[in-house]
Amino acid sequence: MRINFWYISSILISFFVIIPILTVFSSFFENTSNYYQVLKDTFLLEYILNSLILLLSVLILTFLIGTGSAYLVSFFEFPFSNFFKWALILSFAVPPYIYAYSLTAFFENYGTAYTILKNLFGEANYNQNIPKFDGLFGVILSISFSLYAYVYILARASFLYQPQNLIDLGKNLGFSKFKTLYSIILPAARPAIVAGLSLVAMETLAEFGAVDFFSINTLTTGIYNSWIAFDDLAFANQLSFFLLLFIFALFVLENFSRKKAKYHMNSRGGFKQKQKIKLSGSKSLMAFTFCFLVFFLSFLFPLIQMMYWTIKFPENLIDLQITKLLINTLYLVVLSSLFLIIFALISNYGNRVNKDKTLNILSTLSISGYAIPGVILAVAFITFIAWFDESVIKTYGFLSIKKVFIGSILGLVIVYFIRFYSLAFNGIKSGYEKINISVDESSYLLGYSKRKTFMNIHIPFLRNSLLFVFILISLEIIRELPITLILRPFNFETFATTAYISASEDLLEAAAVPSLFLILIATSFIIVTSKYILRDNHE
Repeated sequence: MRINFWYISSILISFFVIIPILTVFSSFFENTSNYYQVLKDTFLLEYILNSLILLLSVLILTFLIGTGSAYLVSFFEFPFSNFFKWALILSFAVPPYIYAYSLTAFFENYGTAYTILKNLFGEANYNQNIPKFDGLFGVILSISFSLYAYVYILARASFLYQPQNLIDLGKNLGFSKFKTLYSIILPAARPAIVAGLSLVAMETLAEFGAVDFFSINTLTTGIYNSWIAFDDLAFANQLSFFLLLFIFALFVLENFSRKKAKYHMNSRGGFKQKQKIKLSGSKSLMAFTFCFLVFFLSFLFPLIQMMYWTIKFPENLIDLQITKLLINTLYLVVLSSLFLIIFALISNYGNRVNKDKTLNILSTLSISGYAIPGVILAVAFITFIAWFDESVIKTYGFLSIKKVFIGSILGLVIVYFIRFYSLAFNGIKSGYEKINISVDESSYLLGYSKRKTFMNIHIPFLRNSLLFVFILISLEIIRELPITLILRPFNFETFATTAYISASEDLLEAAAVPSLFLILIATSFIIVTSKYILRDNHE
């Protein structure tokens, strides 16, 4: 019997990615330490309530910012509207935890705001009038201005495909622009907006750096503290289970929303493409002001703040081992990206040549890793390795494998793989959908094997998709914090961990330099990627 390499490989890859998810569920009924009872009697309700308040607040704010800016650049022409079209996605370069550092550095006592006021108006007690953006409010602002671009990108894409017929319908009914927006345009774009908000929700629930910096107790910080401070893996997994329930509920709501959306329209086939309305006067100024404020607050503000601290304290730039941090960061990026792309390619081709329900189900489950917070995956991975080491490895008299996988580059890359596998798989899958199956059939008729078809035909065709996936994964790994914090080897730091460690020690001026480099590197990746993200078919 001939072994089907592609089928077996795809099955194994999918199963490998699913293991941490199964670990979380299997650990739910395990016994925990006394910390569980203490937390249950004191802070557990606070964790849940804070997580809910944070989630709802961020969803409302990102909806308003993301949808509002997408509506303006999609339907109207005003000064710099083409610039804002791509500039508004640069917020992705600023992780929430770095935005939190910027807020504190600017508004703290004797911070940047105080210095500006003193230089303008002389010595005075300005601190009593300077607002303090900290606590839960600070977290909400940090996450919202960092993540609104998820909603912006998807809402804008949907708006671009809405035909002029929809706008004309509103005019014929005597609707104002505002009534046309909420009665016709927004309902037609609801699936895209809900998808964007779902991504925001998952990232919000997963956020660790910003909530930890502002000392806000959420389920994510509870998971981290259970493992780091109290060495209670079982309880960390049980908290992870509650967080997964939140995420599962979001998935259900999103799918329900998409199934209910039967009003979606296709802009092709005789529909008129919409014409942008040219604004003038006060309306033009208002549109420009709104987009500029969003761009300034989300990107320029943290960038300028980090540059200011770097210039003001140049010794931190000198003391920082920039070359070492850059090498460490890029090493993780290249190694993880290569593994992800190679295995996602194999899995996609396996799904293409084997129409199997079992494989399809496993592939669907395997891409759910992105929906699981990094701190959960890290803890689940440690839990599985500890169990496997005790129950299997040591039982048969082999040497412990904990040091090989925990606190090592290998373990770090594996968890990156699980976390970002969906990005690689879906990115390559979208490229594969453009290759007609007749190409494969023609290749087989010419005597090409499946391997030769894969190497000589598919990979060259997928070149652009592979580049896009590489940049997307690189951007995520550069920004990633909790996985790197938990699983990195001793004395192995990246720009993200260095900034976090300095900020956690109240050394914001020292955190500025690695934060600045992280923003600049991420910005370069976003600019390269923007032509793929913002591809317009109608402009």
